[in-house]
Amino acid sequence: MNRRQFLSTSGALLCLPGFAAAVSLGAPKTLILVELKGGNDGLNTVIPFADPAYRALRPTIGIARENVLQLDERTGLHPATAPLMPLWRDGQLAVVQGVGYAQPNLSHFRSMEIWDTASRSDQYLRDGWLARALGRARNADAVAIGSVEAGPFASASALRFVDGSATKTSGVFGASISHLVNDPIRRELTVLRLTLNGFDTHQNQPVRHAALLAALSEGIASMRRALTELGRWNETLVVTYSEFGRRARENQSGGTEHGTAAPLFVAGGRVRGGLYGASPTLKRLDGNGNLPIAVDFRQIYATVLGSWLGLDAASILQQRFEPLPLINAYAT
Repeated sequence: MNRRQFLSTSGALLCLPGFAAAVSLGAPKTLILVELKGGNDGLNTVIPFADPAYRALRPTIGIARENVLQLDERTGLHPATAPLMPLWRDGQLAVVQGVGYAQPNLSHFRSMEIWDTASRSDQYLRDGWLARALGRARNADAVAIGSVEAGPFASASALRFVDGSATKTSGVFGASISHLVNDPIRRELTVLRLTLNGFDTHQNQPVRHAALLAALSEGIASMRRALTELGRWNETLVVTYSEFGRRARENQSGGTEHGTAAPLFVAGGRVRGGLYGASPTLKRLDGNGNLPIAVDFRQIYATVLGSWLGLDAASILQQRFEPLPLINAYAT
């Protein structure tokens, strides 16, 4: 799914006729995963602008300090993420830094398989982590939008795919979403996964990355507006993820190579906003020039499964991972 299709997806999903009736009868909880396919560049998304090493590592593609959207005295966001700032100011956006896993694999296919199955880098699992979770819900709905890959839904008994190529609600995409939101069955849980392609920015990164981050940010902001009007924002959790980050040092083609740790966003009416994880330590890169891992990605999953969905995260993930304090017990 490209930038225009992603924005069409987020708008069509929330504005189709019948959506208000559908959510009022639908699941008590909604989880929306946004896959940033290709490996999002974390250092130009969540920027350590106060660290002089940032400019030294990225003399041409780095974001100028005066353009950074400041979160605190050291950290800020890419200017293209401006639509997310109202969520940040309202305490409904969590920024988790340094997310990854031990012994990282820099193959797109294998690393995404690790994320999809919640496995170790030396472990091969068949079932997606959400497929295992959906098996615990009495009445769940799973929909993949913009990708024909099952991903975290692998082996799920009931999964629908929606074509993200149509940009009008009268197309195949619109018909599929219309079927979803007008589903008369009362759902305990609805899980959507949107896929936004194009994050493998080996060259000409600045313009491409800015457009992608703008699409992501505008899409999340539009979801918030529509779901707030419908009274469903407090029951919705939005989580972004990518198979890996990018190297700290820019390459000679105005881009970045595959890397390791990267930040992700968690948004929702019950999210406890703020910075989590650890700021990147640019003077302590590994031998390949990669950032250290601060948060295991399965801690994010444990938070979603346990704190948000009320499921047995340790059983689903086949190991106990410490959740992060991202979710408020009650809406604020």
